[in-house]
Amino acid sequence: MSVEPEAKKQKIETEINESSSSRCGHWYVHNGVCTSCKSTVDKSQGRALDYLFKGLQLSHEALALTKRLTTKFSCLNEKKLHLVLDLDNTLLHTIKVQCLSDAEKYLLEEASSTTREDVLKMKLQINEYLIKLRPLLRDFLKEANELFTMYVYTNGTRSYATAILELIDPEKLYFEYRVITRDECPNTKTLDLVLADERGVLIVDDRRRVWPNHGRNLVQISKYNYFRVENQNSKPHSEEKTDESVYGGGGLMNVLKLLKEVHCRFFRVKEEVESKDVRLLLQEVEFDRIDKESLENSLFLNVYSNSI
Repeated sequence: MSVEPEAKKQKIETEINESSSSRCGHWYVHNGVCTSCKSTVDKSQGRALDYLFKGLQLSHEALALTKRLTTKFSCLNEKKLHLVLDLDNTLLHTIKVQCLSDAEKYLLEEASSTTREDVLKMKLQINEYLIKLRPLLRDFLKEANELFTMYVYTNGTRSYATAILELIDPEKLYFEYRVITRDECPNTKTLDLVLADERGVLIVDDRRRVWPNHGRNLVQISKYNYFRVENQNSKPHSEEKTDESVYGGGGLMNVLKLLKEVHCRFFRVKEEVESKDVRLLLQEVEFDRIDKESLENSLFLNVYSNSI
């Protein structure tokens, strides 16, 4: 029996598969295999999104389209933008229990009682931690959730982020699966991993340098330290038994006020929503703030000069 027909058949099937693979855009890949043409796909041909689904990779074209459609739906149907939040020194401050100073150890008892809702205990592997929530954090999350689809983006590990979110979002009301960690992007942070068009994404973080390509989306918040940190000369809030002023310039509610202003300007004219860009609106808000301060200073100087 001749094997020639079988060999020809295999050759034709191989040519068909190769032709199909070359035409396929490999939009959706799972564990290195295209879900459409079943061919092996290199990681360089797309963006891994393991935080959404283990082994998931989208082609650059699929990712761009998904971002555009997500933002369009969110804006037109839900009247929501997207908000990316850092954890440490932005929403809270964390310390290992073994690093507490003697003057801070009273907090261990308070964290175990019902008298404090802003100081929490957490165990992760062999380490115990104390978590201090930034003032008005829960109010901030509740109000921001009305206007934004929120992400957490932390330089911490996934196990750390999961443990923190069990404390601040146990029912997954705010973040659901939208948690990006250093496991996905270890060096710097990028909006490439966020499923939304950059024109509709705002970032709140205490560090600008970790967002080298997205500074125009960033609302930089003051760094929140509650516990004693290394080489600190002055007494921390924990030892003074004080906290960040909710009326200060860098707290969460001041940032929320700015976020609300950008959201308001974005949706002010319904017919213009698809052309709006939060990066330009942030600049507008900042310019308006500077103009307002200049006007107030000018008025003050005029009043002062007339009084002497």
